[in-house]
Amino acid sequence: MSEVSGITDSNGLSVGTAPKARPEPGAVRLTGYAHGGGCACKIPPGELETIVAALAGTPAPVSPAGELIVGLDDGDDAAVVRLDGGRAVVVTADFFTPVVDDPYDWGRVAAANALSDVYAVGGEPLVAVNLLGWPRERLPLELAEEVLRGGLDVARAAGCHVSGGHSVDDPEPKYGMAVTGLADPGRLLRIGAGRPGLPISLTKPLGVGVLNTRHKATGEVFEQAVAAMTTLNRDASRAALAAGAECATDVTGFGLLGHLYKLARAGRVTAVVDVAAVPYLEGAREALRDGYVSGGTRRNLDWVRPRLDPGGYGEDELLLLADAQTSGGLLVAGEIPGAPVIGELVPFEGPHLRLR
Repeated sequence: MSEVSGITDSNGLSVGTAPKARPEPGAVRLTGYAHGGGCACKIPPGELETIVAALAGTPAPVSPAGELIVGLDDGDDAAVVRLDGGRAVVVTADFFTPVVDDPYDWGRVAAANALSDVYAVGGEPLVAVNLLGWPRERLPLELAEEVLRGGLDVARAAGCHVSGGHSVDDPEPKYGMAVTGLADPGRLLRIGAGRPGLPISLTKPLGVGVLNTRHKATGEVFEQAVAAMTTLNRDASRAALAAGAECATDVTGFGLLGHLYKLARAGRVTAVVDVAAVPYLEGAREALRDGYVSGGTRRNLDWVRPRLDPGGYGEDELLLLADAQTSGGLLVAGEIPGAPVIGELVPFEGPHLRLR
């Protein structure tokens, strides 16, 4: 395993939480070094599915150490391999360009987002390694240290080890984690396990995308967005499992409509959204009104539009529902305490998405 040069300690761990002077807030605008921000910089969903489709159905390795029980079939959030003794290993990786200017907060957001994929399949994170791209001749390494420190603090709060990782000299800053977790193979959350009659719960409000786009353009800081993005999906995942849920996914770069479409398509059902029940962060509608919509959000809406009965709702409402989220909440087929019910799954009736 390679270390992140110059910013790991002798044990290969990211530099820790010992108090030290942090870079002056606003001294460097990290979002200005990226063409997009956070999960809004993902490859558009339609293009990505075309690429990944070519990999589906490839033969299993010779004498594998375990059985792959969650793979490429439905677009689940992480891979799961069954081991002996009723255990399964969960593997995922996630990284992206700066979503906020504060390096410590960016590290926290990126770590929470990477860990979310483990929670989205019903697992618990065990160990992570850092993935770092850094323009070393343009940005000081002290900022990279802050990014890693933020990631480490969130991983520690999740009970997840962080040990080393890999770095490259990159013209655009990027950060994330590869995470390994454990799960009970008999109690997984699968994107394709939705059934007619189940309610749809959403565990975090939407609006992160438009607020982050405004932040990138103006430098305004939205603490409510940072708080949402750095909240772990651990409690939501555990609550879903405790409630007997079997179907979930997290809401990230493809927006609520994009991820809900994938869930409905995988379960061969129609997802009906009660638009008035969908929660939003303070300031989200104002950011939309003022035109702070990312290209990723518009691509999300273009992708789902042919699969959507909009129910008479206009373009602004559709853009909010397609807003590219970073480290969003879980979409759960079932009710869990504290999470609003935003719709229901019904037998497939034409398009996979319907608004009412």
